[in-house]
Amino acid sequence: MTQQRLSLSSMIAAAAAVAALGLPGLASAAGHPANDQAGVVVHPERFKSEKTREQVSAEAKAAMKQGRISYGEGAYSVPALDAGPGKTRQQVVNELLNESPAERSARLNSRAGG
Repeated sequence: MTQQRLSLSSMIAAAAAVAALGLPGLASAAGHPANDQAGVVVHPERFKSEKTREQVSAEAKAAMKQGRISYGEGAYSVPALDAGPGKTRQQVVNELLNESPAERSARLNSRAGG
């Protein structure tokens, strides 16, 4: 049985890998404590607002309608549009089989982003 000796460069590389993979985990472990954890000081005077919940909600909805904020920036879901009953699988297959070469080309170009 042969025994290979570890080189200094492989030891340094291993230590660097351990540090690179381990340190982010240690940093996130410190984290920010929640309000219900021991030792957390909550300052309610810093959370005063002159607006009611309904006023804030109305302002956020108005901003979304005006395009000032997008869906990802707010906590309000965009109402889904009613698309109707939809098509059966066979209807879709028939449409694809009966489409003209120009329609097929336009469909494929729209899907490819070009």
